Amino acid sequence: MTDSIFATSVFFRLAIGGNDLGAFHTCSGMGAQVEMESYAEGGNNGFTWQLPGRVTWSNITLTRPVTADTAKIARWLDETLRRVEPKDGEIVALRPDLTQIISWQVFGIVPVRWEGPSFDPSSSTAAVETLEIAHEGLRPG
Repeated sequence: MTDSIFATSVFFRLAIGGNDLGAFHTCSGMGAQVEMESYAEGGNNGFTWQLPGRVTWSNITLTRPVTADTAKIARWLDETLRRVEPKDGEIVALRPDLTQIISWQVFGIVPVRWEGPSFDPSSSTAAVETLEIAHEGLRPG
């Protein structure tokens, strides 16, 4: 890993279908929403039943400065876009000393969006890549 990975207090390692895609500085969008259905029972005017329905999982977005691991994403995208097949994976939150904070098993991952870096010689900011994935659910590992 590069020294830039260790400049942050927490980073996230992503593996999909057995492929280690490297470490990311940010991970956002882990979440779920349960659709609720209201049911008004006849003869009961005091309240309405709230019945849980479908669960919707939000997309997960990971970002990092461009590193040698960027090539891993390019290869994974190339393989996946030829034949889109959802694969299970894992996101692990790690401290700089590589000790695990928590991990999540992520099911049915497919790529939604990859945004490569913008190279601007007049800017001193790091070239950053963004990966957005959709999934069918997750649970703590």
